[in-house]
Amino acid sequence: MDLTSYVNAFWVGGLICAIVQIFMEKTKLLPGRIMVILVCLGAVLSFVGIYEPFAEFAGAGASVPLIGFGNVLMKGVKEAVDQNGFLGIFMGGFKAGAVGCSAAIIFGYIASLIFKPKIGK
Repeated sequence: MDLTSYVNAFWVGGLICAIVQIFMEKTKLLPGRIMVILVCLGAVLSFVGIYEPFAEFAGAGASVPLIGFGNVLMKGVKEAVDQNGFLGIFMGGFKAGAVGCSAAIIFGYIASLIFKPKIGK
């Protein structure tokens, strides 16, 4: 990988995070709703065919934020529909997103063992 790949990932990922932060500060949307919007945006961009060239340019800057998760879900649904027909709509997202969700749960648990979690006060 060359230096431009790292630079593109940094500025694109930073721009996405900055835009999301502006939405959080300037609108009355709750953070959960903004996260859902990002996942849906990633799925729509994937469906339209824009996400892949964008991700190729931006690398981890496009795949790490939540729009990347929307793309993963959409790819899983596309593959499952090709293999299983209509039922693939319901199966594909679960299969594609299982690894990321499992990793988040496992690493979150490990972090809670290492650090002292604080339960709401």
